[in-house]
Amino acid sequence: MLPWKRVIRPLAALLLAAAVTLPTAASAQAADAPRSGWNDWACKPSAAHPRPVVLVHGTFGNSVDNWLGLAPYLKHRGYCVFSLDYGQLPGVPFFHGLGPVEKSAEQLDAYVDDVLAATGAAEADIVGHSQGGMMPRYYVKFLGGADEVNALVGIAPSNHGTTLGGLTKLLPFFPGAEDLLSEATPALADQVAGSDFLAKLNAGGDTVPGVRYTVIATRYDEVVTPYRSAYLTGPNVRNVLLQDLCPIDLSEHLAIGLFDRIAFHEVANALDPAHAERTTCASVFD
Repeated sequence: MLPWKRVIRPLAALLLAAAVTLPTAASAQAADAPRSGWNDWACKPSAAHPRPVVLVHGTFGNSVDNWLGLAPYLKHRGYCVFSLDYGQLPGVPFFHGLGPVEKSAEQLDAYVDDVLAATGAAEADIVGHSQGGMMPRYYVKFLGGADEVNALVGIAPSNHGTTLGGLTKLLPFFPGAEDLLSEATPALADQVAGSDFLAKLNAGGDTVPGVRYTVIATRYDEVVTPYRSAYLTGPNVRNVLLQDLCPIDLSEHLAIGLFDRIAFHEVANALDPAHAERTTCASVFD
């Protein structure tokens, strides 16, 4: 095996395993989503929940499989819920979030415009997992999203990149590895700690005025490492560690976004802080 493959393959494998479940029958699930009220373009926000919620999947994710847990959870609570696919690469079905993050933010910008037009809402709330919790910050900061977004909730977001447990620090020692990563899967390169993209995103501060930020991280995150790199600094920021809410919760990067109902409960609190209820281990039954 060529030396650079020893680095690239673990990078891709770790993000693949931790960002999304395998998309079996994804097209059938997508067809069922509107019937359950998710991605229902006729949905009108209620007075209790006046903003639509846009769900943003992670790297190697898609608009269906990432949200089979959280979308129905929020819909059941009275929200209009939407999800998009972004970051597609030619010839790669199902596995998205791979293109340059700046271009993905442009896709999100256009999608939110469509959601606001369909629902008649002035603003949306965004909930994203992994890259999906970080990428919207580019839209908010550089593409006018601050005028269209009320709250951004990141579940294990890659806000300051990842070292993958130190693995990414080996890239410079393998000639051509960094170029290959950038060319084959630009989003992975953008999320490496210290990347040019992250330097631009975080320059001048993590946040912008007018948007509420919530970060929900897990101590056992094996993809966004160290897990504290998910945290944001600035006004209107709440950083939450899952294990502070429930010490026995062992969810890692994949589980916290896909099916952890304690994390889901905290998402609901972030979307409606005026009616927030304390999140504990018992919240799994809510």
